[in-house]
Amino acid sequence: MFRVQQAGRLRFVLEAGVSPAIQPYKVMKTKIRVVSQLHILAVVIGAISLTGAVRAADTTSTGGGSSLSEKDKTFMKKAAKGGRMEVAMGQVAEQKGQSEDVKSFGKRMVTDHSKANDELKSIASKKGVELPSKEHSAKWSSDEAYIDMMVKDHEKDLAEFKEEASSGSDPDVKKFADDTSKVIQEHLDLVKEIQGKLK
Repeated sequence: MFRVQQAGRLRFVLEAGVSPAIQPYKVMKTKIRVVSQLHILAVVIGAISLTGAVRAADTTSTGGGSSLSEKDKTFMKKAAKGGRMEVAMGQVAEQKGQSEDVKSFGKRMVTDHSKANDELKSIASKKGVELPSKEHSAKWSSDEAYIDMMVKDHEKDLAEFKEEASSGSDPDVKKFADDTSKVIQEHLDLVKEIQGKLK
């Protein structure tokens, strides 16, 4: 017995057994269903791929998916300039310092600030920030003048690095500022101790 059912087109459903005449229709219906499901799957995969491509393009254009603010960029440029100055002055102190403490402090400035400078360069490269590249020319007058300058410089740097660590926008730059501020604090404690010995 056949029952006629309306669903867009007339479809025949056999209640008892399958007639050979209807089998091709069932095969065709199955093929259409499979093709429809594959089409939907292809559209979904395409949409996901497109979303990924758009995100990737967005990540590339903003420099590694960064959330850099102008304040972050300014901090990075100032930190790079100051870091190079610390290295240049440290090299001169190591060579021309009269006191062993001053020579030793100069050597530490070269080591620590070179490491921080390299780390900052790496972050800047990933974020698409161009850091100033002008080398600092260091002039030497005396141990006392160098140490006094280092005290003032490290006090100023410490405040700036702490400020960036607490209120910066980009997590990588904030982490760099936080990690480096701890090193700057060590430098400041050490240079104040040397300053006390020289007076």
